Amino acid sequence: MAMKMHLPALVAILGLATACQKEKPAPFVPGVVPTFRNPIVKEKFTADPAALVSNGMVYIYAGHDEAAAGQNQYVMNEWLCYSSPDMVTWTEQPVPLRVSTFTWARADAWASQVIERNGKFYWYATVDHRTLPGKAIGVAVANSPTGPFVDARGTALITNNMTTAVNSFFDDIDPTVFIAKNGQAYLYWGNTACYWAKLKPNMTELDGPINQITNLPAYTEAPWLHQRGAWYYLSYASGFPERIAYAMSRSPEGPWTYKGILNELATNSNTNHQAIIDFKGKSYFIYHNGLIPTGGDFRRSVCIDYLRYNADSTMQQVVMTNLGVDPAL
Repeated sequence: MAMKMHLPALVAILGLATACQKEKPAPFVPGVVPTFRNPIVKEKFTADPAALVSNGMVYIYAGHDEAAAGQNQYVMNEWLCYSSPDMVTWTEQPVPLRVSTFTWARADAWASQVIERNGKFYWYATVDHRTLPGKAIGVAVANSPTGPFVDARGTALITNNMTTAVNSFFDDIDPTVFIAKNGQAYLYWGNTACYWAKLKPNMTELDGPINQITNLPAYTEAPWLHQRGAWYYLSYASGFPERIAYAMSRSPEGPWTYKGILNELATNSNTNHQAIIDFKGKSYFIYHNGLIPTGGDFRRSVCIDYLRYNADSTMQQVVMTNLGVDPAL
């Protein structure tokens, strides 16, 4: 979820963002099955996707953009969940989590991620704290990837007064969670500063100090951590308007080596937010854009395209398409 940290320059760069967008929205006709698969949800606006592979299914968790057409602000009160056996056929599940699930939160269902451990599913979510200034990260838990989810702590896991690298009410957003093969769980998050900390095995408490990564060029927000072979990859939203960049390391704790831009500006959206998964032998890059008519910065839509690796384990730049991906067999 982007809290625009560069608003004074917004007017000047909007023209550049438009010029850089190479892809034109394809027409959407209600009631007619389109020949393209992106965006994957066309009846609602979905943003900030996270993805989970569990028991042969893929689950996408996304914030619900509820702003009216022309309303230039985020209106997000709940998260949505979509499931698929093949990356193409998506079924909307009942709303699994709302801001109101966290009684200590007051607003803003911003970026989140769900991870599975020991038969339980933990949902790390950005919200606005009711009594402490600034954004916070809560944890919900369920026995199923579709919920129902309940507050796992009764209090926030991360609050704004716990991080001081930048003077901002918005630096504690966009959690991503990763469990290493040795069982150690990690939480990464942050806007304009990239923080990380270890999690205890119960997944609801920090296990040590909060650390900061300081060598990610143009880091804005939206970290996502994944592993392939012996390499760890930390991708993130870079600059504003946002591209996705990435770094690589031999350890989930770094040090990280910057590798470049992973994908360019999303169509009709100044923000970008990615999830990366492997499923049935292929790698996927999941993101949002403003492709649907009447869509835009505050009415976004989740899309999926293929992610490919080079022989040296670096990632190829993702090509964003209207077509999307083929069914995974």
